[in-house]
Amino acid sequence: MKTLIIIIYMSFASFGLAQDPIIQENNETLENVAISITERYNDELALDAKQYILFQKKVEEFLIREEKIHDKFKGKEKLNKLYKLRKAESLEMRNILTQQQFNLYKRLKPQIQPLAIVETLETKEK
Repeated sequence: MKTLIIIIYMSFASFGLAQDPIIQENNETLENVAISITERYNDELALDAKQYILFQKKVEEFLIREEKIHDKFKGKEKLNKLYKLRKAESLEMRNILTQQQFNLYKRLKPQIQPLAIVETLETKEK
């Protein structure tokens, strides 16, 4: 009985220690982008050391997901998926930031991480 309990415990423990496959993709470029984005937020949010690391890893995770959306989808479907992804990212940032930081984050996000830039005829002519 004791051995069975140990085996069950070890099985569940291995699930808890498994790494997120999304973060396992080592993409140095996205890591650099995540650092840059985190720095811009940090200037305004004044993240502590632990928040900074968590924030950067979360940004990198969502950049990887965003890249996959850019590769697989086009048009309105792509924009809808990106919008949902950004909402999910914001919800996860709520777990990292204090309430005041999160409120400021929501105001800064459209400027630091715009969903998409729409080119109009006027901007193309300039």
